[in-house]
Amino acid sequence: MDLQLKDKVAVVTGASKGIGLAVVEGLVREGARVVAGSRTSSPELQALAADHDVTVVAVDLSTAEGPETLVRTAVERHGRIDILVNNVGAAEPRASFLDVTDEDWHNVFDLTFFSAVRASRAALPHLLRSQAASIVNISSINARLPFPMVVDYSAAKAALTNLNKALSEEFAPQGVRVNAVSPGPVRTPFWTAPGGFADATAAAAGTTPQEALDTVVPHTMAITTGRITEPHEVADLTLLLASPTTANITGTEITIDGGQTKTL
Repeated sequence: MDLQLKDKVAVVTGASKGIGLAVVEGLVREGARVVAGSRTSSPELQALAADHDVTVVAVDLSTAEGPETLVRTAVERHGRIDILVNNVGAAEPRASFLDVTDEDWHNVFDLTFFSAVRASRAALPHLLRSQAASIVNISSINARLPFPMVVDYSAAKAALTNLNKALSEEFAPQGVRVNAVSPGPVRTPFWTAPGGFADATAAAAGTTPQEALDTVVPHTMAITTGRITEPHEVADLTLLLASPTTANITGTEITIDGGQTKTL
């Protein structure tokens, strides 16, 4: 299926690893031009930049200036923006709500929510001039299934899901579609990095991080398919929503969680 993304200019936040990297990989596979923002790069992202039209921008997206710098770089290089993927976000395992300080709350919201606010605000004047403009926000099922271990992250994603609908209501009539993808557990550094959620789950279950991801998490979280999601699966859905082939889809939130969410 041709997603009609060839030569489209896409800005992706949090692009060096995990879902963001998979989105960049998918976009270049479809022939898009990508401006990839991340505080630090990665060998995988640098390899994509060496072989494709990928511009890597080292930028701290948690700051007030970071998202604007990323968007300005895209416009300076390509003269326009057609797609914005607000992907960047982070969380740490929390033992209790009582352990989360004001600084923790600010840090999580700055990176997970305000980065999307600032990137969208910077990009929208350019997106409004595109003939096929789209914003895709990478939210989370935690926006609707709050989990104490990520209480601050869950709240930030709930805010992002709300923003997603508000932006669609204002800007879809002007030609900018806005949609969200809400994954459940995904095999990314969010889970697999040392000290991350796989380690915390493994410690509680008395097993290895690999076993925790492959067996414990799908079982304890009642994931119907029996496995967690892979990054490329989230990326494929993101590309579909960014594509002109879904030109009448806006304001929606699509869950990809292997059936973990049981409510209608």
